[in-house]
Parts: sequence; C-alpha cells; structure tokens
Amino acid sequence: MKLTGKFTHNMKLKKTAQALLLAAATLSVLPATAATLKISHVRPQGTVIDNDIKRMGEEINTATDGDVKLRIYAANALGDYTLVQERISVGAIDMAVQPASTATDRRMQLGLLPYLATNWEEAQKIYGDGAPVREAMEELFTHQDITLLAAYPVYFGGISLNRDAVEPGQPDVSKGIKLRVPPIKSFQLLADNVGYIGSPLPFSEAFTAVQTGVVDGVIGSGAEGYYASFRDVTKTYIPLNTHFEIWYLMINSERFHDLSDKEQAALKAAAANFEQRRWQQAEQDQIANEKKLADNGAQIIQVTPQQLAQTSDKVRRTVWPEILNDIGAEWSQAIVDKALN
Repeated sequence: MKLTGKFTHNMKLKKTAQALLLAAATLSVLPATAATLKISHVRPQGTVIDNDIKRMGEEINTATDGDVKLRIYAANALGDYTLVQERISVGAIDMAVQPASTATDRRMQLGLLPYLATNWEEAQKIYGDGAPVREAMEELFTHQDITLLAAYPVYFGGISLNRDAVEPGQPDVSKGIKLRVPPIKSFQLLADNVGYIGSPLPFSEAFTAVQTGVVDGVIGSGAEGYYASFRDVTKTYIPLNTHFEIWYLMINSERFHDLSDKEQAALKAAAANFEQRRWQQAEQDQIANEKKLADNGAQIIQVTPQQLAQTSDKVRRTVWPEILNDIGAEWSQAIVDKALN
C-alpha cells in the first residue's frame, strides 16, 4: 500500500509538471497583448496639436505592427493639465502633451522663466533635445515617475486686451490695466514688473472675467491660445514675447518600461519626429495665429526690437532673482548660466 501510494503521488506530480509545461508552451506561442495608451492634450479636436498627435500615433502603430496604439483625449477631457500630470505620475493616465505643472514641483517654473529665450533660434538651443533647460526638466519629471519623450514648442507669449493698449512697449509706464494671470508666481511678477496689475484667476474663470470687465485682459498665453479661447474678447493683441510656451510629451515611466524594447524604440523614434516637425513649423504657426486674431478684428500692436530688449532687460533684473531664489538659486542659476552661454 505504501508503494502504491508513492507511485500514485509521483504520477500526480508528473501530470502536474506536464500540465505546467504545456501551459508555458501555449503562452509562448500566444501573440503579445496589444497596448492602447491613453494620451491627453489641452486643445480641441482638429487643432494642430491634435493632428500632430494623430500622425505620431500612426507612426507608432505602423512601427509596432499594430501592437501599440494611442487613444487621444482632446480638450482636457481627462482633467486640466495639473491633474493630468498628477494622474500620469501614479499611472492612472498613460501619456499627455501639455505644459509642465508647477503645482507638482515649483522648480518647473524654470521652464517658464520669462525672456529666457528671445527668438526661435535661442529657444531651440535652450529647450531642444539635449539643451540645458530640457535636461533639467527631464530630471524633474523623472522624480515624479514620468519619462519625458519630447518637447513641443508652441509660441512666444503676448498680452490679450479687451480694450486699447497703453504704452505697450514701455515697461516702466504704469498702465492702469488689470490682467488675469495664471496662478503661477512668475506670471504674477511678470505682469507687475512691466506696468500691469496682475490678478491671479483659474483658467476656467478667465473668459468671463474679461467679458464682464473684472479684468481688462489676459497674460500667460500667445496668439494660438488667445484665438482658441479668447478671440471674442480680444480687441488688442501685443506680441511682447512674454515667455516661451513649450509643452512636453510625457509617459508614466512604469508604463513605458512595460513595453518591449522594440515598442519603446518605436515610441522614441515617433516622439523625435513629432518634435522635429514642430520645431520646423512652430514659428510659421505663430504668424498664422496672429493673422487669425487680426482677421477676427483684433488690432495687432507691433513692438520694436528696442522695446522688446528694454522689457527683457527689466524682467531679467527684477523678476529672475525672485523666481530663481524661490526654486533654489544655486541649482537654477547654474542651469540658466549654461543656457545663456
């Protein structure tokens, strides 16, 4: 009886081992599960960024033989960019193309430092692949379990007014004009130091505030953003190059590393193409969006290079020290010095 029991036990073990081997063999021939990545962005469907993401998605789909696809959520459908970045950090959302949220790390104000770049050539040297600010932002994203895949240059910022301008090129003149500013310290200081009165308001309240006269205009965006969201209350647009607006293509790091080497390579290649095309097109898009505002009835106030230089010099003297000190002077000053050399 003991022998029979031992034999029966061994047979069971053998059958179990065979079953496990069969299961492993079956799994080895099953096709890999396709990955559908949810990606958020801040503009409506059919806009330039929406179409650019669709093109990137097609490249990824082709390069992975359909194993990786993008599902696009336009117009903040998954929440505003601050919330989306937090949700990417914890893996609740896979990807996004959007501004960096300074609410998650105030050091990210470095990317919004006003007048760090004054023209498109400088912008690419500062924010492009391998550039000083880009590398710093990449490291900050890493601390949030986010992998930075690419940058997406949008425009140089300006000021939208629902009234006539007052000495727009003179930063030392007090204009008596109240501007909605994003609730970010750099924009508040910028408005206050070029002659305006900054009034922090959430984006969701900005249009109504301008429409009802609570504020006279908006700072913190550019022609593309103003045309998309404020064209009906923009009487005057001042392209003052207030800041360089750049968005980031980001992905949850764990989600990225879950992809195969081939899929990761495909994502990186498509992201590089996405960024390269944008650097080639962004300046022309800015000009086109300024024309859209003009065609919609806005007066475009041209500021001379001398006035831009005067404004830039003042902002660098008055605003930069406060922002750099706020985000860590030793850390940030080294990056700024490297960017400007």
